[in-house]
Amino acid sequence: MIEMKIINALFLLIFTFLVNDAEAQMAGCTDPLASNYNAAATVNDGSCIYSSVIVTPVSSVPLPEIMYETSGLIFWNDKLWTHNDSEDINLYAISPDNVNNFQPFPITGALNTDWEEISQDDKYIYIGDFGNNGGNRTDLKILRIDKSSLITSSPLIETINFSYSAQTDFNPPGANKTDFDCEAFILTADSIYLFTKEWVSKKTSIYSLPKSPGNYVARYNYSIDVQGLITGAVYMEPKKLIALSGYSEILQPFVYLLYDFKERDFHQGNKRKINTDLLFHQVEGITTTDGLIYYLSNERFVYSTLTIPPQLHVLDLSVFLNNYFNRIANSESVKRTNPHIYPIPTENFIYVETKDYHSGSQYFVFDIRGTIVKSGLLDTEVNRIDISLLPAGEYIFLSGNESHEVRMILKQ
Repeated sequence: MIEMKIINALFLLIFTFLVNDAEAQMAGCTDPLASNYNAAATVNDGSCIYSSVIVTPVSSVPLPEIMYETSGLIFWNDKLWTHNDSEDINLYAISPDNVNNFQPFPITGALNTDWEEISQDDKYIYIGDFGNNGGNRTDLKILRIDKSSLITSSPLIETINFSYSAQTDFNPPGANKTDFDCEAFILTADSIYLFTKEWVSKKTSIYSLPKSPGNYVARYNYSIDVQGLITGAVYMEPKKLIALSGYSEILQPFVYLLYDFKERDFHQGNKRKINTDLLFHQVEGITTTDGLIYYLSNERFVYSTLTIPPQLHVLDLSVFLNNYFNRIANSESVKRTNPHIYPIPTENFIYVETKDYHSGSQYFVFDIRGTIVKSGLLDTEVNRIDISLLPAGEYIFLSGNESHEVRMILKQ
């Protein structure tokens, strides 16, 4: 047990240090590729402005016709995995070097009302059955499938049901006239983050819900003005990078990058839209293995005499991201031993990840007067600490038995 007089002394020293350190930092655009780059800035404030660009894929190859409505992509077990967006209950494992070399994996026992996205963590594959072009579905769900059971052709399926916290009207507004459609989501350690496809506003809204089976109301977090329709997402958490796929009203595909953000505040980092020259391509899926080279898929599109077949495209975005990757690689060269605390700011809970840190450490939460308002043990890899009863304001989080680590917490 840490002596109270030592804790109080530490608190005064720590608080002074944090305040002085915060005052010494300068916020601004930290990306040299932006038109408003500020070389003196030490903290990225998400204000970077970028010129418009159009890129050409490195390659584009037709997909087998059976994948005519390809709607999502992941990379797993050295294969690309995709699915169609209605009726077909198969996942298709594709060789990246030869798309005609593929194997179907039926999700026996499932229904495909409108599968629009696929994602994964170490243990499960998640399929988003939440396509909602009419805006009136009340059976939105995400299927969670055990990976080992999928490979053995005996899929174990669990269901995550949800509705949107912002939706109160379920009267059908008509096809493609809703802001409660969705074709993209990502996974974190404990949550699912949905990125809506907003036919009216041309924005995307981010909703969050737990990633364990159950019935939930997805909580609205914030919106991003992407000026287009979002259809897919891939998240590289260690690199603080999300890539969204989408297209404009005239079916010009783009990739929308979110990167260099803090914790789960995906909208507060850099935001860059990269257009492609693939006109009239309804791009639906996106994935990557390294954050630089991306796979995109488009479903078949037919209009009058024009027919665009389903295809797989390879896009090289390294020219836009190499500088950022090099910077974070340099910052990560010093091994992080501190506990990872998120989200900041927060409303009710903070999560403390103790991986590669001191499991079983004590922790203390101080208010700005130096009074301990919360304490306990960090006894799991991800610890959830309830601060819902604390008044809004700034707090200090102190942890560690022998060496002490500290963080500032902002409660809203």
